[in-house]
Amino acid sequence: MGITPFQALACPLDGEALIRSGNTWICPDGHSFDIAKQGYVNLLPVQQKRSHDPGDSKAMVAARQRFLDAGHYQPIAESVSNAVLSHAKVQTVDNLPFSCLDAGCGEGYYLRQLADAAANSPSLSLMGLDISKWAVLAAAKQDAKHSPLSSWVVGSNAHLPVQTETLDSVLCMFGFPVVSEFARVLKSGGALLLVEAGPDHLRELREVIYPTLKPERSAEAEVPKGFTYHSSERVSYSLGLNGSKEIADLLAMTPHLYRASAEGRARAATLEMLVVTVDARIVVYTRI
Repeated sequence: MGITPFQALACPLDGEALIRSGNTWICPDGHSFDIAKQGYVNLLPVQQKRSHDPGDSKAMVAARQRFLDAGHYQPIAESVSNAVLSHAKVQTVDNLPFSCLDAGCGEGYYLRQLADAAANSPSLSLMGLDISKWAVLAAAKQDAKHSPLSSWVVGSNAHLPVQTETLDSVLCMFGFPVVSEFARVLKSGGALLLVEAGPDHLRELREVIYPTLKPERSAEAEVPKGFTYHSSERVSYSLGLNGSKEIADLLAMTPHLYRASAEGRARAATLEMLVVTVDARIVVYTRI
């Protein structure tokens, strides 16, 4: 039992296996990537960036950290941890650690919750990846408060810097799934957990910031290529937010901050209390 950082990283430039030498990751062709003093490595080459500073901003990351640390999404974290650990008990063989990637890990909340839940479970090998350097920096800083539990990597879901067929599980939490890449890095029988917003997710907030709500899409999604459907679970509950700061943090950590008009954001800023519905759907697929 125990938690260890995931080691099967791949060079983002040529896909070759990376080998750690001191505080540097090196591939056979000589490409090298230094581990920052905070404990993360940047494997996002310039040619994979769509902007100078992609992903969530420093302010968005700080808002998400405050909101999640307050426990507002704890029921989601518990359900995700239970799903991962149930697969770990079934799939762990030959005493090898069960490896799990959080693809779009933000500031690392869900991996930390998973590590805490795994005290009496099989060994885990964890990696958190995000395209935002601010998110990965925040995750690594919090991880460093105790012994490092995970590999923290700046990288893109579209080009995962992970060796092929080396992962037992991939999480994608309210993120941007790239199913072809997830299929590549997962072992046969590995689990893909997609956490998506349900039709009522944050409905009350959306009713404040938007003039009208768009019709909801069908909840029935196609099974991704290379996978079979395993199971799904809905996590739904009411959440009371007290004070304009908590409401502002919730808005700041969602895409609604940019989608809403200035008028919509101004209406949200006047609120001192809001009860919102949290509605998430956890769908599990198995790699063929």
